[in-house]
Amino acid sequence: MSPELTAALSLCRNLPSPPAIAVRLIELAQDPETDIASAADVIALDMGLSARMMRIANSPLYASRRRIENLGQALTMLGLNATLQLALGFSLSRALREDQNHANQLDAVWRRSILSALAARYLGLARNVRRVEELMLAGLLQDIGILALLQLRSDSYPELLASADSNDALLARERTILDCSHADIGAELCEQWGLPPYLVEAIRHSEAPAEPADLFERCVALSGSIAEIWLSQDTDLARDTALRLVHAQLQMDSSQFEQVLQQVSQMLPEISALFDVPVPSPARITYLLDHASELMALRNLRELQDASASKRRADDFEQQARRLAEQAHLDALTGLLNRRQLEVVLAQEFDRAGRADRPLSVAFIDLDDFKKINDQHGHLVGDQVLQAFASLLQGQLRGSDTVARFGGEEFVVLFPGTNEQTALEVIRRVLGAITQTPIVTVADMPLHVTFSAGVATHGAYERFTDMRDLLKAADDVLYRSKNLGRNRVIARAPDPHPTAC
Repeated sequence: MSPELTAALSLCRNLPSPPAIAVRLIELAQDPETDIASAADVIALDMGLSARMMRIANSPLYASRRRIENLGQALTMLGLNATLQLALGFSLSRALREDQNHANQLDAVWRRSILSALAARYLGLARNVRRVEELMLAGLLQDIGILALLQLRSDSYPELLASADSNDALLARERTILDCSHADIGAELCEQWGLPPYLVEAIRHSEAPAEPADLFERCVALSGSIAEIWLSQDTDLARDTALRLVHAQLQMDSSQFEQVLQQVSQMLPEISALFDVPVPSPARITYLLDHASELMALRNLRELQDASASKRRADDFEQQARRLAEQAHLDALTGLLNRRQLEVVLAQEFDRAGRADRPLSVAFIDLDDFKKINDQHGHLVGDQVLQAFASLLQGQLRGSDTVARFGGEEFVVLFPGTNEQTALEVIRRVLGAITQTPIVTVADMPLHVTFSAGVATHGAYERFTDMRDLLKAADDVLYRSKNLGRNRVIARAPDPHPTAC
């Protein structure tokens, strides 16, 4: 930050400043002798703040088993640390919204701040960061530098802020014109106020290209990218960007990421009301979250329905695995890779995809009603069907793709460096060829078959912890495909242009 801007920051009389109660709360937070009674005495001086503390104590955020009737009960239930952090956040946010000259821009800043506060909290909970109230406060105040710049550069910054169509664009213009970012300004301002060092540093490192030093700071920095999912005009792009960053910096997979989004969405109406800042949820976010919930519900349903079958299948797989360990890499019937070698190749491709940041798609295929073929025509005909299908499937793929017989009438195809849409189109093309051509001829009569398939991709829409999770995801979607009526291929990611049923 330039010396000129530093000096202006220290001398400007129009800058937002913490109210008297916030100053006292800052002092209490840094005093090791502070107790709940001291905090209650300060908070009780402000009726609005007292009401907010009681309301949040009764909110789903803390889910008290009994109704909180007074301030003393609220603060006792919250505990000293949560009381001080939440009260400070409420007090500062209310005071800093009093600038009527930039009301619309302030509302936009506070919408992002509230989303960031919730995102920081739930990212911290997902990664077992103990100081979740501090995370909320840091997320809430990370854009406080924008408020300072609206006063420091009242002649030019409002226009700069209004013309930036994204946070990244705003940062780029700030660094070009001011030689610093609003994160730098916010950290400097909070330091002048005497806020704790952990908060100052979290704000300072909240925007790229800064490298957060610890898990706490990474949660705060990533909270802004999650806020953009609600604020960006391109929800899907913002979601994919946030998932990529969270996966890389916090090692969270797609299911954990979706859980964070669900938690933010569920708490958003309550927190928006507490801060008097409405934050709507666009229809696309609702669709994406509903899609994720549907996948989870189907998975849970499958586990309930197939509990006993899964145990039998696991026992069969265990016996088969012992046999396969003594056999070669190829399946004796079809000549494809067997399951044991498939797992070796999939592990290698998963590691390669992670290092190169390239997608890896997997298709899980199951011939429909195969048992009926065995029952009506005999197992020899069933074997002919499997051999013919394996040959046709392999002939439709590229040399870089891998196809294996997973077991029985199940097959798996690996598509290295291939996105989900391309893999989906290839498998659908195979299904079209299968349905139009007899697979074998039995007693001079053509025998047709169909199959169901599910496609999952480690890449833009989802990132998995390991190759088994990726394979399980494709298997889950296969189950959904069969549940929807068989003879179809569906992907795990939601349709980018869904239509109403």
